Amino acid sequence: MVVHLKDIPLIPRKVLFGNPDRASVQLSPDGGQIAYLAPLEGVLNVWVAPRQDPQAARPVTHDTGRGIRVYLWAHTNAHVLYIQDKNGDENWRLYAADLRAGAVMDLTPFEAVQARLQQISPRFPGEILVSINHRNPQLHDLYRLDIHSGQMALLAQNDGFMGFLTDDDYRLRGALRMIEDGGIELLRPAGDGWELWERIPAEDALTTTPVGFDRSGEVLFLKDSRGRDTAALLARHLPTGETTLLAADPQADAADVLRHPTEKHVQAVSFIYDRKRWQVLDPSIEPDLAYLRAVADGEVEITSRTLDDRFWIVLYLVDDGPARYYLYDRESCSARFLFTNRKGLEGQPLAKMRSAVIPARDGLKLVAYYTLPIGCDADGDGIPDRPVPMVLIPHGGPWGRDYWGYSTWHQWLANRGYAALYVNFRSSTGFGKAFINAGNLEWGGKIMEDQHDAVRWAMETGIADPARVAVMGASFGGYSTLGGLTFNPEVFACGVDLVGPVNLITLLDSVPPYWKPMFEMFATRVGDPRTPEGREHLRKHSPLTYVERICRPLLIGQGANDPRVKQAESDQIVQAMRAKGIGVTYVLYPDEGHGFARPENNLSFSAIAEAFLARCLGGRYQPVGDDFAGSSLTAPVGAEQVPGLQEALAHRA
Repeated sequence: MVVHLKDIPLIPRKVLFGNPDRASVQLSPDGGQIAYLAPLEGVLNVWVAPRQDPQAARPVTHDTGRGIRVYLWAHTNAHVLYIQDKNGDENWRLYAADLRAGAVMDLTPFEAVQARLQQISPRFPGEILVSINHRNPQLHDLYRLDIHSGQMALLAQNDGFMGFLTDDDYRLRGALRMIEDGGIELLRPAGDGWELWERIPAEDALTTTPVGFDRSGEVLFLKDSRGRDTAALLARHLPTGETTLLAADPQADAADVLRHPTEKHVQAVSFIYDRKRWQVLDPSIEPDLAYLRAVADGEVEITSRTLDDRFWIVLYLVDDGPARYYLYDRESCSARFLFTNRKGLEGQPLAKMRSAVIPARDGLKLVAYYTLPIGCDADGDGIPDRPVPMVLIPHGGPWGRDYWGYSTWHQWLANRGYAALYVNFRSSTGFGKAFINAGNLEWGGKIMEDQHDAVRWAMETGIADPARVAVMGASFGGYSTLGGLTFNPEVFACGVDLVGPVNLITLLDSVPPYWKPMFEMFATRVGDPRTPEGREHLRKHSPLTYVERICRPLLIGQGANDPRVKQAESDQIVQAMRAKGIGVTYVLYPDEGHGFARPENNLSFSAIAEAFLARCLGGRYQPVGDDFAGSSLTAPVGAEQVPGLQEALAHRA
C-alpha cells in the first residue's frame, strides 16, 4: 500500500517539544526508592516513589520556573541534590531536598556564583565535594560540604587550574592546568604545593582525560590518545606507573565507561562510530547484558545501579519511538517495564533514521544520519522517489557530535515534509584526534566545506531538492547557519539560527570568566584575539564580516541571559542587516540563556520556525494556535516576515 505524506497526520508540536512525562530515572543507593523528573503543574521537578511502586511517586521539589534538569541521589538515601540557575545565566546553585523533613536547602547561597558538584562517595554519606568560584570568578575552589548543615571546609584553593582530581576517600589527587600551546599539565600534590605529574600535548587535549580511580585509589583509569589516533581506555597503577590497555577501537574513541558501583573497576566500554558498540571487560555482567539485549528493541543503556548492584535502571533507545525504562533485578534475572519517557509519541507516525558515511572533498570520512518523510521512499532503499526539501542541522560545539537515535528535530521536520540531515564534520568528537584537530582554525573554512559536502552528497544521491535546502542549528550550529548564508550564500534557501555567534572576536572577548583557565584551547583551535594576526583570522571567519552577502531569509532566536553567546552577538548582525536594508526576523526571550529550557518557549520558537520553513521550502505546518501561551517571546524585528507571527502575538497580547 502506497502511503502519501498528505495522508499522514501532523504530529502536534506539544507532543514533540513539551515536557517529557518522565526522565532521568534513578534508584536510591540502597535500592529502596526510585526518582525521576516529571512535570508538576507544567514544570519539571523531582518525584520519588518506593521502588516497588513507581506509580506512587510524590514531588520532592516544587520549582515553578525553568524546571530542574540535573539531579542525583545523595548517599544518605534521604536527600536529592540538584542544580538550578536563574533564567539561563548558568550561575548554578546546588540544592539539597530533604525527603524526610520535606524541606529544601540552598547549599551554595551566593549571588552571581557558579557551583559545580565535584564528587559524592558512599564512604561519606552526608558530605559531598563541591567547587565554587565565589573568591575569584575565574577559578573554582574545592570545598567539602555537609549537606545537613550546609557548612563548608576548604579542601584546595584553585591557583589557575581547570579542575581537580579526587577519589572516594575525598583525597585531593591531582589538578589539570592548561598551558600556552593548548596542552594540559596533570599535576599532583607535593608538600604544600604541586609538582608536574605528566603532560598531555595539545593534539591530545580533547581526546585524553582521566575517568576516575578504582576502590583502592591506586589505579587511575584514563581515556588516552597519546601514541595513537583514537582514545583507548587505560588503567595506570600509580605506585608502579605500570599502564594496562583495557580497550581500544581503530575507528572511534572510548565513549561511555561502565564501572562497578563500589569496586569501581571497569566492566564495559562503548565505542561509537556510526552506532554504539559495547566491549565487555568483566565477564560477570555478560549474562546480564545478554538477557537485556533480548528484552526489548533498541540500544541498551544502564543508567542507574544500586550500591549492592542488585537493581539496575535500563533504558532502551530507538529512532522511531519514545525511550523505554525498565527495572532489572539481577538476582532473579528479570526486567520489569516501567514507562516510556513520552507516552504521547506512542502511535505517532515516526520515521526511521538512517546512517551514511560521506566523503569530504579532501578524503575525510564524515559519519552522517538522515531521516526521510514517511511515504517518499516507496522501495525502502533510503532514497526518496523524487528529491524532497531538506534541512541540514549542524550540531553545537563544535566539539560535540551527532548520534543515531530518536531526534525531536528529525521527527518534527520529517513529519512536515523535509529530509533532516546530521553530519559529523571535522572537529566532531568521538572519531580520533586527527579528525578533531583537522578542524583547528577552520571554523569558517574546512568545517563549512564539510557541511556543504554533505549537502552536495544529499543532492547528488537524489535525497535533497537543490532549490529547497535550509540550514538550522543552535550554538555552533547557529554559527554554521550564519556561515552558510554568508560564506556560500547561494547554497541554502533560508536559515534558522539559535544562539549562534556572529563575530568571533567579540565572542572570545566576552567568554564567561570561569572559562579563562581553558582559554588557550579557544586561542589555538578558533583563533587568538590577543594578537593582530589572530584577530584578522577571527574577522575572516566571522559571518558578520560578510553580512552584505545575505540574500536568503533568516530567522534568529536568542536568550537574553546567554553567558556563552551573549545577546550582543545576535544584536550585531540584526543591526548590520537592517543598516544594509536586508530583511531578518529576530525573536528574543528575556528569561532564557544558551538555548531554551522552558517548554513554553521551545513551543513558541518551534511554531515560528515551522511557519518560516514552510514559507521558504513549501512544507507543511501546524498553525500557531495556543503555542505562544506562557511564553516570554518578544519579536523586536521582522515579525511580518513569518506567516501568522504578528497575528499570534497580537492575539496573545
